[in-house]
Amino acid sequence: MKQLTFLFISLILIVNIKAQENQKQDELPYYEVPEYTNEYSAGSVAARMVDGLGFRYRWATENLNEEDLNYKPNENSRSIEETIDHILGLSRVIVNSTLKLKTDFTKEQPTLSYAEKRKVTLENLKKASDILIRATDLESFKIEFVYDGGSAEYPFWNQINGPIADAIWHSGQIASFRRSSGNPISPKVQFLQGTIKE
Repeated sequence: MKQLTFLFISLILIVNIKAQENQKQDELPYYEVPEYTNEYSAGSVAARMVDGLGFRYRWATENLNEEDLNYKPNENSRSIEETIDHILGLSRVIVNSTLKLKTDFTKEQPTLSYAEKRKVTLENLKKASDILIRATDLESFKIEFVYDGGSAEYPFWNQINGPIADAIWHSGQIASFRRSSGNPISPKVQFLQGTIKE
């Protein structure tokens, strides 16, 4: 009888822990890639590129520990955490473009923890995607920079080969670096389908 009671309590605890894990995963965007639309448009394709980035970034940065965050292959490389900082900056450029805001490099950014950086990055990407998917014209989503001594403006074309492609590139670096530090990405991630194998 004691063994049956123990088994029952253990089962309840496992189900409870799994439910809490699922709830935590649902708090951040891009646990899986959102369903695609039935129509191809400039906006829906651009949004899908950002969604692919969000999914890759989410899983590249999932469950990193202090050793992972400090890992870099050599002294001339960025660490994983420095790469996360860079992607956060790129996500600000992406979302600011869709919000038609300038990215001001003269403003000091707040100090954030790894979890906060990850959350803000994913939320920036999701917000940008939600705007892009409804867009009929991408021409108004310019990249605008303000920096010491001037400013610069670029068309949306540069968003694709610039911040979006750069952030995808760096998400791949994080995936590679974490494998080298002994903490590879979950084998349940299915990148082609944009889903998680349960």
